[in-house]
Amino acid sequence: QVQLVESGGGSVEAGGSLRLSCAASGERFSTFCMGWFRQAPGKEREGVAAIYTDGSNSYYSDSAKGRFALSQDNAKNTLYLNINTLKPEDSAMYYCAAEPRCPPMTAIQALGSKVYRDWGQGTQVTVSS
Repeated sequence: QVQLVESGGGSVEAGGSLRLSCAASGERFSTFCMGWFRQAPGKEREGVAAIYTDGSNSYYSDSAKGRFALSQDNAKNTLYLNINTLKPEDSAMYYCAAEPRCPPMTAIQALGSKVYRDWGQGTQVTVSS
């Protein structure tokens, strides 16, 4: 089991930036695939970004392209989601997910929740206009 702990959420004004962190423990970080998802009240969970932590590939949803960027620190077993130019519609609970034994995936599969085994508890992002 991989333990995932998200942090970095908060309340910000539109146009601001945040860096969300996902600290992983329990298994070797550098061979995972990991994803960031978000869910706003009354809406379905949406995959916004995903990555193979060996650096081979990354994926972004259409809503994330250009403003969201993934980065990682293998020494800290931590995946980051940098979000720029925040919009009120980015307000949601953001979740990190991991799959230690990751199969080859398409972008659609990588941004879907079914492939991931382990999930964090989430960090709230609230953007005011």
